[in-house]
Amino acid sequence: MRRLLVTGGAGFIGANFVHYLVEDTDARVTVLDKLTYAASPAALEGLPSGRVELVVGDVADAALVDQLVAELGPEGAVVHFAAESHNDNSLRDPAPFVETNIVGTFVVLEAVRRHGVRLHHVSTDEVYGDLALDSPERFTESSPYRPSSPYSASKAGADHLVRAWVRSFDVQATISNCSNNYGPWQHIEKFIPRQITNVLSGTRPRLYGTGENVRDWIHAEDHSAAVWRILTQGQLGQTYLIGADGERTNKDVVQAVLRQCGRDEGDYELVTDRPGHDLRYAIDSTRLRQELGWAPRFTRFEDGLAATIDWYREHEDWWRPHKEAVEAAYAQHGQ
Repeated sequence: MRRLLVTGGAGFIGANFVHYLVEDTDARVTVLDKLTYAASPAALEGLPSGRVELVVGDVADAALVDQLVAELGPEGAVVHFAAESHNDNSLRDPAPFVETNIVGTFVVLEAVRRHGVRLHHVSTDEVYGDLALDSPERFTESSPYRPSSPYSASKAGADHLVRAWVRSFDVQATISNCSNNYGPWQHIEKFIPRQITNVLSGTRPRLYGTGENVRDWIHAEDHSAAVWRILTQGQLGQTYLIGADGERTNKDVVQAVLRQCGRDEGDYELVTDRPGHDLRYAIDSTRLRQELGWAPRFTRFEDGLAATIDWYREHEDWWRPHKEAVEAAYAQHGQ
């Protein structure tokens, strides 16, 4: 894999993957990103220009995507991160989620089909719906799809397109469904960076409902390493679940942030819950670990969280200008 096209490579998870490629491989990388509000060109600053090129454009632009895929050549591959991903936004306006996540994936599939290029499609565990809080069950590659929001439904649709193109057109593709990510460069509208920046701003973190909803957390660096392992060693046509055994209630996460920042663990407030809020996500990553030998570096969530808090503390100039507007948008919905 000497040349890669990374769609959504200026977004949170995509940018972390680009950093991983520069640091751990010799691949040349073209980033295609629309640079919406959630993207961060700053995340790509300082990377060697001879290794990383940023192309500003829409993943649903068929002519542009076709051109970029054609330039990859026989040693190239596409890693498809580009997606609208914020559940709250999908409830307010589903249209961009359908356009980017479904139409954009169709455009990518047609381009790699025309040019015979390898594809890895990055998806989410949210396509599987949710699990009971007291259940021992975890999501596996054979779990049924039960998406519950416009976001997760659009990602489910994209997954189904990839599988159909593999079977119908012999597209060389793999899929990964990953648990909730955290780490550097994540937009402060998301759960963990919102709570961290609230605490660093001297305000109280905010929890939906009772805070008992469970998420399975993985550091973005570990996600990047897993995607590279799947891209280079994964079996074509297969799906791999990526998780780091990081199940925590939202309340546990907030209390950990408060504790690591020297604040009282009870110094948070409960706010209006999100409509249709999934109860619990949990990933069984056995196939990835046993078949491909992957394992997370951050085996303790608390260690990854500490590193993430340090990063936001050191990069206040990046998130501070946006904080007031993000909190104002949440306040309009009692959140």
